[in-house]
Amino acid sequence: MTSTLEAALTARSDLIAPVLAPLVGALLSFLLRRWAMPIGLISIIGLVLAVLMLIPEALATGPRWLAVGGWEAPLGIVLHADGLSLAMLFMTAAVGLAISLYAAVYFHDQPSRAWSFWPLWLLLLTGLNALFLAADIFNLYVTLELLGLSAAALTALAGGADALVGAMRYLLVSLLGSLAYLLGVALLYHAYGTVDLGLLADRIAGLPATWAALGLMSAGLLLKTALFPLHFWLPPAHSNAPAPVSAALSALVVKGSFYLWLRLWLELFGGLGLGVETFLGLLGAGAVIWGSLQALRQTRLKLLVAYSTVAQIGYLFLAFPLALGGATTAWTGAIYLAVSHALAKAAMFLAAGNLLRFGGHDRIADLDRVVQRLPLSIAAFALAGVSIMGLPPSGGFIGKWLLLEAALSQGRWGWALVILLGGVLAATYVFKVLGYAFTQSETPHRARPVPAVMEWAALSLAASAILLGLIVAPPLALLAIGEPFAMATGAVGP
Repeated sequence: MTSTLEAALTARSDLIAPVLAPLVGALLSFLLRRWAMPIGLISIIGLVLAVLMLIPEALATGPRWLAVGGWEAPLGIVLHADGLSLAMLFMTAAVGLAISLYAAVYFHDQPSRAWSFWPLWLLLLTGLNALFLAADIFNLYVTLELLGLSAAALTALAGGADALVGAMRYLLVSLLGSLAYLLGVALLYHAYGTVDLGLLADRIAGLPATWAALGLMSAGLLLKTALFPLHFWLPPAHSNAPAPVSAALSALVVKGSFYLWLRLWLELFGGLGLGVETFLGLLGAGAVIWGSLQALRQTRLKLLVAYSTVAQIGYLFLAFPLALGGATTAWTGAIYLAVSHALAKAAMFLAAGNLLRFGGHDRIADLDRVVQRLPLSIAAFALAGVSIMGLPPSGGFIGKWLLLEAALSQGRWGWALVILLGGVLAATYVFKVLGYAFTQSETPHRARPVPAVMEWAALSLAASAILLGLIVAPPLALLAIGEPFAMATGAVGP
């Protein structure tokens, strides 16, 4: 009896820890402002340890469930962790640790901004981890709202008119997307009398309320994900925010709304035969082409990286038409690509922040042989570019290869062409930056030293994106926990 109770308490501690660690840190860093930075770093380390402790247990025993406070669905809050959730938690922990180390140095000489950054950053991580673990559509809304509000506030930290305009646009878009999602939640609750994902999956049917909820929730989430042509808010917000915030927004925040849409599709809407997979794929293809072309046109490095995010998001939605026949390869490729993109894109934004700090600008044409003075930052950008292009050996290659394999096995040559063309365009804008990094600029400028921690943080993320392509079996085993891509319309409760 005692051992059973201890096992239950251990499971509870394991599953709630990824949410509690950053939440407690956020509260303490807000109350003890002078100690915000060390509190933040300790909280991030606690988050990493919590996720690392959770993964082996899930690999051994399967998906994890927790009824918070002992109240099960539909009355209580239920947390659920399967392979998809755990992969996203690991992504958040890894990227969050590197961004936190970078931010500790980046804001060292800006105490007022540091005091604001750490509580907001930890709240963002709290909302993101709670989103990945939530198992009912209303608590998913609550976490989504927390994520959007903290992200919008972080965007404004840079100050200045451009940053404030970008943050305000981000806030309005976030609120609009959340409102549309909430209206969909209300319709589903009115029609089926529950907000629990498992119970909804058992009861959902092709009623008018279901179609209306699908339209509202998908529109809100696609807007928050910045899928083409709803991406208008993303480049100004990401390019004008401080470097660690830009990295967090691009690598993590947009993945939260994509994860939520994917979870709803897999458990609720995907089995209704809606026929919207091709539409989502077309939007994804448009994002790949349009975002890449816009990235190629940019003269500022951070804007180029921001438009690259628009393009890379498109790949994630190519999985919907490719998985139409139940092929889990496309879903696995999309998640592998999402994690690889998080690592690589965070590295790109941190490297861009280093270049901006070094030269006082991020004009691509005036990089002025920066490779000789910031070799680690340029190496980080180049390695991240390898993953973004989808070249071996990298995580981006594995993800795109799985998508390409799904397309070729079904004879879907159009989708395969988009995947290949996107890689070529990505190579074009990545090599554009690298070319100017080796070229002498006509405009002289004074250089400012960049701390080694900031360079190594970017390089470690880029190297991790490459490592993800060399060590494939463990991530695939992690994703297989609970078979989240089995396309079942039902769910098994705790």
